[in-house]
Amino acid sequence: MVAPTLRDFITDAWVKASWEEFLAIADDPKYETSRFYYDQGDMRIEMAPIGSSHSQDNGIIYNLVSLYATLKKIRIKGFVNCSFRKTGVQECQPDSAFYIGAEIRFPPRTNSPIDLNELEAPILVVENAATSVNDDLGRKRLLYERLGVKEYWVVDANKCDVIAFEIDDARSGQIQESRVLPGLEIAVVEEALERSQNQDDGEINRWLIQKFS
Repeated sequence: MVAPTLRDFITDAWVKASWEEFLAIADDPKYETSRFYYDQGDMRIEMAPIGSSHSQDNGIIYNLVSLYATLKKIRIKGFVNCSFRKTGVQECQPDSAFYIGAEIRFPPRTNSPIDLNELEAPILVVENAATSVNDDLGRKRLLYERLGVKEYWVVDANKCDVIAFEIDDARSGQIQESRVLPGLEIAVVEEALERSQNQDDGEINRWLIQKFS
């Protein structure tokens, strides 16, 4: 088979690409700090965010989900900026992803993308967005529907909004309370983000412990 020719791709937009082109450019050192998505013949390269708001929001969401599961004794395993791959068809690299529930299988510890031909997709996926909100609510939501994710959150860093979707039978609908973390209201997630504007992580965690206990 002839090796694909590397070409410059437009970043932060979906472009047509073969799976072989996707793999080649994902291995190109030029894009080593980027994030990659692939969905049925289209590829998206996102340049790594450098602003503090994205990083802070990601930390708040990850801590909140982990803390809630801990206090409610829910089995959970979290991943940050991990790649999930269904070879030849789809790949994603969400800000955070979680396997949740008593029956979860832990992915093996390797430096390769998690193989979704061997393992189920994560239960909960979270994307933090500033300029990519429309894409996260649109094309990426379709990608996660097709992958079999059970719940998907989009965090709008500009507004401290969280738009949460339950996914069932490859279709999604907006929810105000998590289905995979029963009892967790999305409004609490939004309040935690708002508090992070002027409170440190310790203050927020103590508030969450009181809220969840």
